[in-house]
Amino acid sequence: MSGNPLLALFHNIEQVSNFVQHHLSNFIAPHLQSSGLRSSSPLFSISSSRTSIKDPLGKTNSVQLGDTSVKGKSTAPVSKEELGRATWTFLHTLAAQYPDNPTRQQKKDVKELVQILTRMYPCSECADHFKEVVRANPVQTGSHAEFSGWLCHVHNIVNRSLDKPVFPCERVDARWGKLECEQKACEIIGSTFFWKYKSI
Repeated sequence: MSGNPLLALFHNIEQVSNFVQHHLSNFIAPHLQSSGLRSSSPLFSISSSRTSIKDPLGKTNSVQLGDTSVKGKSTAPVSKEELGRATWTFLHTLAAQYPDNPTRQQKKDVKELVQILTRMYPCSECADHFKEVVRANPVQTGSHAEFSGWLCHVHNIVNRSLDKPVFPCERVDARWGKLECEQKACEIIGSTFFWKYKSI
């Protein structure tokens, strides 16, 4: 994943997606079995070109990415509020996976991700506000507790500006705890070594 910091971001999003799929299946499967329905394939899967959705009756609907309809219903663009909730969920989940003793590269990557959000977030008004918040409250990346606490603090600053309730930061790990993954599959990926440049 060298070179492009977005590759690590997409990899983490894929891991979160797999986690949600796994737990959603565990939640829905007992209800399907109690109604006499069984399913051995996933209820929802994503590939690079098509999305398949299986309804509880076993019927699969395949949707070309970019389609404006799912199951015959028109879909609207994502609202600013939906985008905000999804972004905060992603960031808090990332913070929950952030190591207690991060490498220099992991610290750099998190700071870079936050800076990218201040420049490229799809809502320019939100990006500008977040840039001001980050300027007044620089990213803290020394440890899991430091990064999670910082993120909760800046999230609460944004919530206050929107007249939303603040979240008690002492409960951040209970709300967005570490993902349960086999064989450390949910750990943050980041370089643990440094490239040596040779002059030619």
